[in-house]
Amino acid sequence: MDRRGYREAAFIMLFEADFKVDEDLNEFYTTALEIGGYEDDEYLKTVFFGVLDSKPELDAEIEATAKGWKLSRLSKVVLNIMRISVYEMLNMKDVPFAVSINEAVELAKKYDDEKAPKFVNGVLNTVASNKGLKNK
Repeated sequence: MDRRGYREAAFIMLFEADFKVDEDLNEFYTTALEIGGYEDDEYLKTVFFGVLDSKPELDAEIEATAKGWKLSRLSKVVLNIMRISVYEMLNMKDVPFAVSINEAVELAKKYDDEKAPKFVNGVLNTVASNKGLKNK
């Protein structure tokens, strides 16, 4: 499986984890690997646990950037897609911000309605600008 596939797997697992708040995350991760037929990949593990550990900071960044939108108004699909991208932009130097944004837009096209990709693109590009990633 390539990184795109693992990113999608991370999205699916994070989306499901939003509804399994009382489960042990290590057990959830192991079970999700088995059910999804995924290999235990370092990128997948880093993104899954990294997003969960950084959720308050990621959500604050998204909410501050998505002016006029409370997190409660965002679909869990869009929110988890953006969490992954913001996490990558802030923590994974081997993932170019433009790639992260493009992959997020592609996930939004696949899993949400036709308005989601434009919204995701706008928010994530603003995050990249605000963090000075576009100047590098």
